[in-house]
Amino acid sequence: MVQVTEHVNPNNHAESSLPRVDARSERWREHRLALRQSFVEAALTAIEQFGPDVSMGDIAKSAGASKPKLYRHFAAKTDLYAAIVDHVQNMLWDRILLSVNLFEDSVSALVEQGTGEYAVIVAEHPNLFRFLVHSHFTQRATDRHARPDPTLASARLAASRLAHLFADATSARELDGAAVEMVSYSAFGAVASATDWWLGDSAHSEPAMPIETFTAYVASLIRGLMNSSCALAGVTVDTDQPMHTAFSRTEGEQHL
Repeated sequence: MVQVTEHVNPNNHAESSLPRVDARSERWREHRLALRQSFVEAALTAIEQFGPDVSMGDIAKSAGASKPKLYRHFAAKTDLYAAIVDHVQNMLWDRILLSVNLFEDSVSALVEQGTGEYAVIVAEHPNLFRFLVHSHFTQRATDRHARPDPTLASARLAASRLAHLFADATSARELDGAAVEMVSYSAFGAVASATDWWLGDSAHSEPAMPIETFTAYVASLIRGLMNSSCALAGVTVDTDQPMHTAFSRTEGEQHL
């Protein structure tokens, strides 16, 4: 009887109801996240249909929703833009990482395969990448308290992620982590500029060169940045070796 009384004791009602409140909150959070993702996917569809100058109205129409509902989930255009940037970054990582073996492929093969996958994705979604580079959803901030540009913030995050990935894949910590981040960040900037030039400004523009040529040049840019940076840091790299054996300290050189 004591156990029954404890189960139905009104004094325990608040404690017993807490898990149900948490569950409802979690379901609501998941529901909002699912709605946000559906708007991001609608934005991708609208960008493909209307081009890089797509409007919030176009996106709402593609989602089958009103603009006020869209703004309930994204406080401003830049919030939706940031979500699109994150989605594209994850798409790129997934496609590239699925196509390579970080622990067995040579450094040269990693660069070639990764660059090739990137170029294919750009060719599949040219308007999306034009939108990311030239989006009127964002403006360069003049206020020092303004939020940072989502693309730059994403590039910094991706550079940090690549640096950690590199550190995990290499058995010896031959390169300084900050240097790897800086070189990665520079590579993202170079590739973005090259992509912008390759696609052209207009949604009706044809790529400036065949995809194979573009891929070869971008791979060369990445190799050049890697090799010159390694030389500056006193590190030799054998691109025919996988990452965990490719990098070694040059005798007599000081670590930067």
